[in-house]
Amino acid sequence: MTIDERAQVPTARRIVVKVGSSSISGDNAGQIGPLVDALAEAHGRGSQVILVSSGAIATGIPYLALDGRPTDLATQQAAAAVGQNVLIYRYQDSLDRYEIVAGQVLLTAGDMENPTHRSNAKRAMERLLDLRILPIVNENDTVATHEIRFGDNDRLAALVALLVEADLLVLLSDVDALYTKPPQEPGAERIGHVGWGDDLAGVEIGSTGLSGVGTGGALTKVSAARQAAERGTAVILTATTLVAEALRGETVGTWFAPAPSAEDAADGVSAASAPVDDAEAAQAATL
Repeated sequence: MTIDERAQVPTARRIVVKVGSSSISGDNAGQIGPLVDALAEAHGRGSQVILVSSGAIATGIPYLALDGRPTDLATQQAAAAVGQNVLIYRYQDSLDRYEIVAGQVLLTAGDMENPTHRSNAKRAMERLLDLRILPIVNENDTVATHEIRFGDNDRLAALVALLVEADLLVLLSDVDALYTKPPQEPGAERIGHVGWGDDLAGVEIGSTGLSGVGTGGALTKVSAARQAAERGTAVILTATTLVAEALRGETVGTWFAPAPSAEDAADGVSAASAPVDDAEAAQAATL
């Protein structure tokens, strides 16, 4: 089904929620509980929910006695190997309150580019959802290399949403919405709605986030939102602390309207709705 407006969110058949490292690691590890509460609420009303969760490396850092996020690939892989185990345990420990079982799915960019691997991933997640298991997806940081990484899990979340034909994608971060400029700057105004075809002219979108443990930022989220919306998936961009409200269809964050249905699209839509490409991302462009 197509979710055309917020009021329809509670009726979504399939939902992908993405959460970033800064929201569920370090001092914010306690946010896993409220996040799970919101996911369980949606799961309880019959929606099929997939969580795309960053945080393996950030979670593993303290166990390796490191002062900050490692810069070399081998240490990142080591931190991910330790952190992914801890992260899944924390999710499952919280999900136990609702008698919901999690299923771990680790992917690389190569998996999504290879037709056989992509088909296998889709089949596995479809079966998990049919069994009422909650898939928790992350990039397989232990084996991924710089050359074949997704770059951030916003892009991964959009690809997963397209893979499973999700009705709704919710991108969570430490910022409550998209703003006309970085929200910490004077004069920044919240954008509540981005219509299909809106080109976001004059909006300054930075390439980095507020936290030092993640890899994404507003630019990657807008790119991911556009990629999903282009294929008919509605998107909400908001803060992790507002996930419950977002999944209830309340007016929080920024709503990216999905592409119209095939019959409506015949009327024509603006080419400005195309996703932000790699060149734009590299430049952290002003859209």
